[in-house]
Amino acid sequence: MFSLNYRRAGSRLVCGIRTILGDRHASSRLASGIHTILGDKAVAIGIATAFLSTPLAAQPFAYISNQLADSVSVIDTATGSVVDTIAVPGKPAGVAVAPDGNKVYVSTPEAKGFAVVDTKKREVIGSVAVNDGTLGIAVSPDGKRIYVADWYKNNVSVIDADSLQIIKTISVGESPSGLVVSPDNRWLYVANRISNSVSQIDLKTLTVKKTAQVGTHPFGLTIDSRGERIYVANVKSDDVTVVETARMKPIATVKVNMLPYATALALNDSRLLVTNQDDGSVSVVDTETLKEIALITVGTKPEGISTHPDDRHVYVANWFDGNVSVIDARTLKVIDTIQTGEGSRAFGQFMGK
Repeated sequence: MFSLNYRRAGSRLVCGIRTILGDRHASSRLASGIHTILGDKAVAIGIATAFLSTPLAAQPFAYISNQLADSVSVIDTATGSVVDTIAVPGKPAGVAVAPDGNKVYVSTPEAKGFAVVDTKKREVIGSVAVNDGTLGIAVSPDGKRIYVADWYKNNVSVIDADSLQIIKTISVGESPSGLVVSPDNRWLYVANRISNSVSQIDLKTLTVKKTAQVGTHPFGLTIDSRGERIYVANVKSDDVTVVETARMKPIATVKVNMLPYATALALNDSRLLVTNQDDGSVSVVDTETLKEIALITVGTKPEGISTHPDDRHVYVANWFDGNVSVIDARTLKVIDTIQTGEGSRAFGQFMGK
């Protein structure tokens, strides 16, 4: 992007930029920060301009389903405010943001399917009928397929993202809920609440390959960046099962708090954050020691949780309070609370890239 003729500036420049960009209010201070490091106003302005013209300066949006309000709140993560509210009928619950950020898929249980939201127009541009109990929803890393879990029919529907036609319906365990696709787009993992299991679906053959038994009433789950582990929140047993994906075998059970609902990873997969519905908290687990290291108070009835692309800030949807708590995964503190809508659920991957 640019070159420098300063022998010692390089390492300080990288460190300074990381420090500045690690703050979500950083854009206004980027030029002055670089100027401090380099000691040259002209160079500082040139570098700041280059950085601010790149995607690093753009902040993503978070899309929060408000189930009781039949709406989705759009949060601008740069300002920490709701910039739009989109009407989504059918009691919206699950959320999946397409990889390019142009569309958001929102499951609508009462409408028996899901809605397609255009993020530029900020409106619903289509709806797809699937089944009576649509809840968990996910989109493939290449954006070509959408996966929808049906709570009542005990299956997962595979939908072509272009045609919005159902390609196949795959039988899984009882009451499938959370869904997650592996980073290499090879596997789909499904939490089966009543069966106390997780199904591994081969996305080449669209068949279940293996099933792992986990804790009692699994609901939300997440996968690490290497696709080696999945972390499953078990609502009834108040714990998280850690499953090794290569063998589809549990390798640990981590006790958390009351009614764990969903999970998210932060800080290069070193921290696992778990929403605990019944005590208004988020458990923080060290993924190396697999021990709970902190308990953070958030809003009442926290449910959905997603990590900002900066890998540091974690957003938690609080159902009863109708708001979102923002956690700094480094300091393990709530740094912001954003009012959204009634029944904020946001189950799934609701954060844009």
